[in-house]
Amino acid sequence: MNAAISGKPNKLALINLIIVAYFLISYLLYLLKIDGVLIGVIKELTTIPFLIAQVVFLVIGIITISKSKPAATLLLISVILLGICVVITLGSFF
Repeated sequence: MNAAISGKPNKLALINLIIVAYFLISYLLYLLKIDGVLIGVIKELTTIPFLIAQVVFLVIGIITISKSKPAATLLLISVILLGICVVITLGSFF
């Protein structure tokens, strides 16, 4: 799986941005106090997989950037945003 994803920097950047968008939308829903049964169910089903995906894709992104000499700008931006998201998300547990 690592070779399939890390071979395509644009695909990896898109996945990273989707993960960041999920946590941004989740935070905005909390901040604006928008709550519903369906939103709660979707958040409960997807939060743990996205938490795991954050760390996994951050590592894959860092490895991909370090292996590619001309680093793709979009990939670099998405990995930086994902790193910030990981620090904020995991920092909220402690």
